[in-house]
Amino acid sequence: MDSLTPMMRQYHQIKKEHPEVLLMFRLGDFYEMFFEDAVVGSRELEITLTSRNTDRAGKPIPMCGVPHHAINGYLARLVKKGYRVAICEQVEDPRKAKGLVRREVTRIVSPGTAIEDAILDSRENNYIAAVLPQGDRLGAAFLDVSTGEFWTSEMQGETAREQALQAMIFFRPKEMVVPEGDRPQLETWLSRDPSLNFLLTAEPDWLFNFDYASKVLLDHFKVSTLEGFGVDGQEAGTAAAGALLNYVKQTQKSDLGHVLSIRLFENSAYLKLDDATIRNLELVKSNEGNREGSLLAVLDCTKTGMGARLLRSWLLRPILDLAEIERRLDAVEELQSSVARSDRLGKVLRGIHDVERLLSRVTLQTANGRDLLALKDSLAAVPELQSLLADCSAALLREPIDPVNEVVDLLERAIMPDCPVSISDGGIIRQGFNAELDRLREIASSGKSYIAGLENLERQKTGIPSLKVRYNKVFGYFIEVTKAHLNAVPPHYIRKQTLVGAERFITPELKEYEDNVLGAEERILELEKELFLDIRNQVASQVPRIQKMAQQVGRIDALLSLAEVARRGRYVRPVLEQSAELWIRGGRHPVVERQGNKPFVPNDLYCNNTTDQMLILTGPNMGGKSTYLRQNALIVIMAQMGSFVPAEEARIGLVDRVFTRVGASDNLARGRSTFMVEMIETANILNTAGPQSLILLDEVGRGTATFDGLSLAWSIAEYLATQPERKARTLFATHYQELTKLDRLYPGVKNYCVTVRQSGDQIIFFHKVMAGVANRSYGIEVARLAGIPAAVIERAREILLRLERKDMDLSGTRKSTGEVLEELQRKLF
Repeated sequence: MDSLTPMMRQYHQIKKEHPEVLLMFRLGDFYEMFFEDAVVGSRELEITLTSRNTDRAGKPIPMCGVPHHAINGYLARLVKKGYRVAICEQVEDPRKAKGLVRREVTRIVSPGTAIEDAILDSRENNYIAAVLPQGDRLGAAFLDVSTGEFWTSEMQGETAREQALQAMIFFRPKEMVVPEGDRPQLETWLSRDPSLNFLLTAEPDWLFNFDYASKVLLDHFKVSTLEGFGVDGQEAGTAAAGALLNYVKQTQKSDLGHVLSIRLFENSAYLKLDDATIRNLELVKSNEGNREGSLLAVLDCTKTGMGARLLRSWLLRPILDLAEIERRLDAVEELQSSVARSDRLGKVLRGIHDVERLLSRVTLQTANGRDLLALKDSLAAVPELQSLLADCSAALLREPIDPVNEVVDLLERAIMPDCPVSISDGGIIRQGFNAELDRLREIASSGKSYIAGLENLERQKTGIPSLKVRYNKVFGYFIEVTKAHLNAVPPHYIRKQTLVGAERFITPELKEYEDNVLGAEERILELEKELFLDIRNQVASQVPRIQKMAQQVGRIDALLSLAEVARRGRYVRPVLEQSAELWIRGGRHPVVERQGNKPFVPNDLYCNNTTDQMLILTGPNMGGKSTYLRQNALIVIMAQMGSFVPAEEARIGLVDRVFTRVGASDNLARGRSTFMVEMIETANILNTAGPQSLILLDEVGRGTATFDGLSLAWSIAEYLATQPERKARTLFATHYQELTKLDRLYPGVKNYCVTVRQSGDQIIFFHKVMAGVANRSYGIEVARLAGIPAAVIERAREILLRLERKDMDLSGTRKSTGEVLEELQRKLF
């Protein structure tokens, strides 16, 4: 180390304290990375890898860097690739430093702690989680640093891990903090669900100690007990929450003043949607992985980030509280009844910025002047918003919203409307806000005016036409005279520098003005920064009030979005009740009906968990079976999130869980075939469904041999129709005609089919569901429509004809399917 420069010794010391992160080290106008960090940074950021001096072995030190003003873009690229990045700043003015500039890590940015707009999606939360296994209990906590939302949960018993996975699927954390000792087992467990994609960070086990973690929470919330938050007695959940809060505080070097509360996440309060259901129903993404084509894309007309995130959480977490559902429906009904008011509300909401994320930057001390202006404009819009809602009767719309006028007034007086991005550039504080700042600005302004006129004055006095008054950072202000006129230089000019063709001079008067001007300019920058930091702290003191306002605005935005969609889509208000009935008249698929040019064919549904418990649905591919299954599940989910639904009428007995076995795909990376995936999802249904669930089964058993598939499909249907604890409302679409015989065996089974008509070679799909059984599958006709070559189609028809003919022996007795296939294999092939 002795052979290294002081700066490189400083670097090594800081890097030693943060060995597992990429260190961005501020050097003047650049952030530099060295050694292995530089190699990684150069590769991931696609920037040039250079070198600096040599190390102790005489080898060049790898180095790469990025401009300080462009740091957020480069930081975003690293974090999105899963890296943790430590930002090491110069924490003292280099001009005043005695020797080496002092540097410190001011933040560690990671996928779960990012607050930068370039990294985050404004329409989604960005959670970091902590998990703690503790015997038969499992504690979990979730924190969105960018908004301050903080949740904890504790699961216990045999289903603890399954419940925890359910929570993970909802929160979708980008990073997970776990105890070092539990890391191997947790990695294995969490890898069960490939849809979960996060950075795993291990912390010392003692940080998850209940007593230590509890103290972290008590100190943060400044309370003597956690009972008021409803989490008291949740030992594993509390330990996970405290460890998570401690981790975030340490990495963000902040007290997290915008994290004002912690809430208990209870699975029992919500309609559960597992990952297969979210994916199969295309709730937030289409099968192609895009937002377009999803139910969220249909429902989301929000104008603010707060509203978009809330609406998404409502969709992924429909509720079971009838009273709260009715409150939401009341608000949606009132908003959709007035087009004019909705339009005006939308216009006001468009002017409100993402206040929750602005507040996080305020408390984390990264907010700049433009952030505060955006906050001011957002708060200033609240009175008009309230005025538009003044005559509403719905409880969720008439709640008063605090405009926090003190903050609006402060920022209006303090911040320049066109202030720069950086708080170090000056020009951020308004004239008239601070008397001392105004005085210094006057000195700087008058001094510059004097110096500007000094050149003409000195030319007149000396008679030197080429005389110039100039300035540079090294010598300050000076008078420059060419050598041809040196004989005319007055005696009181003091020589400062000799050049090839000229000489530079200073006068006592010019020096005095220089001291005044430069001193004033330097003090202006210092004072502006001091004032801005004080203003930001004053805003931070009002975070609880502003955060509540942001939550209220987000809720109004989400409700308005649902109202606009309901009005445009001709949706109706559903009736929800504590029953096992599900009755939908004229139901439609909210996504499919918006696609294509043909009008959507509505369909009815009635089922319960007794007389009409299982509906066996048959019919050809392309007939609309899958669409029918999905649309009814979507209508249930929409109703329980508080939305109107695409139907003529809907009465919905509350559903506690929606299961889907719709479509399948290989998971080769985990060694799972299509059929294995299908059976895993089906097993989950058979093991966990209950009487209040809704089950969608589409072509179960088709992923294996015909006899195996039919046998499994029959047995699965029979199990769901006969086991009291599993008798859920079930829609079962199948090509196995044999299943239609179940209605003769079990009174709760009913047969339905999608209607179709064939005219010559033409097949017409009516997409209408009616009672009865489809008499054939029309598979060959569908294949022809798909473009299968004519020769193949004709051969298929020939084989089908022979199959049908050979299905009878000479005595007229029907042969088994196995005998027919065996004979055909022998005779035809």
